[in-house]
Amino acid sequence: MRYRVKALRPGSGIAAWTVEALDEAEAAARARGEGAQVLSVVAERGRWLAARRARFPLLLFTQELIALLDAGLALTEALETLAEKEHRAESRQLIERLLDAMREGKPFSAALAAQGATFPALYAATVRAAESTGDLSPALARFVAYQNQIDAVKKKVLSASIYPLLLIGVGTLVIGFLLGYVVPRFASVYADAGRDLPWMSRMLLAWGEAVAAHGVWIALGAGALIAALLTALTRPEARATLTRLAWRTPAVGRHLRTFELARFYRSLGMLLTGGIPVVPALGMVAELLSTHLRGGAATATEALRRGESISAAFAQGALTTPVAARLLRVGEKSGRMGEMMERIAVFHDEEMARWVDWFTRLFEPLLMVFIGLTIGLIVVLLYMPIFELAGSIQ
Repeated sequence: MRYRVKALRPGSGIAAWTVEALDEAEAAARARGEGAQVLSVVAERGRWLAARRARFPLLLFTQELIALLDAGLALTEALETLAEKEHRAESRQLIERLLDAMREGKPFSAALAAQGATFPALYAATVRAAESTGDLSPALARFVAYQNQIDAVKKKVLSASIYPLLLIGVGTLVIGFLLGYVVPRFASVYADAGRDLPWMSRMLLAWGEAVAAHGVWIALGAGALIAALLTALTRPEARATLTRLAWRTPAVGRHLRTFELARFYRSLGMLLTGGIPVVPALGMVAELLSTHLRGGAATATEALRRGESISAAFAQGALTTPVAARLLRVGEKSGRMGEMMERIAVFHDEEMARWVDWFTRLFEPLLMVFIGLTIGLIVVLLYMPIFELAGSIQ
């Protein structure tokens, strides 16, 4: 990503120049490395576009790394190959930083963890567990499978929400056209007619008169309201409030909990299969949970440290469902806890998919009926005086 750096250079005064860097911190560090006192660092593109452009293709990088390792290349040779073929400067610099850290004697997992949010903690933990066993390629393959399963669930939810959102958007546009264009014209016609109208029609036509008289201010107010709502949704406090409301909704909150538990069990199962002990693995996975379940993870961790079984500890932390509790006990007896947690996650993912399918099948027709009734009501109220006039003529 390109950043515009403005800094004070000794002997030359204030200067501005452009640098290629992964983020603002790296751009500032490069300027300080040249002996300059940084005044400002600004991305040359918009913040949203820059963030999209700077996103590191983690899955693609991992799949290519697996292919090179399976072909017999050493880890450093594989990373050098990936750096040479990378055409994006940001990604190439990131891989080069990994290589520099490894040349300094750091393990691959420590080099990954030093890159901050680019590589998730689960990724670095998976690599750390594989370094002790020497099976880096299978461990990376497990992470790819894990991420693909998580993405598949998200895509199901997203695809199920597209049609309802499209209905809401089209219905809002139609209703807005009726209230903002058609109703004001009918209001002017009925005002000249001078007839007594039903009270609901009078209310609707009063709205039309208001739009005709103050349409610009109403449009500006509506735009400001929409902008305020969108701005509020970008704030963590507003999103947290919406999340709390969703969790308190009986049916929705129960399925949100199921969705989070499925991701929790899948992540924990991947780490256990990779050889990480359950207590450290639980500490890593707890960061994926919402605040509603994070306290339960702390309770379960304390119970595990006291020597209680996994099923009992998770039950104390309210991290189980009836199915999960039974399968956890089976996993304890068989000794294949990682595999059993994967099965729990698959079961809950299927349950979530069935609920999303049922909800969309019910919600879509109800939404269509609501939009149709709203539009029909507006049209009937507009034409009701005409119907009464026709009846009086007869």
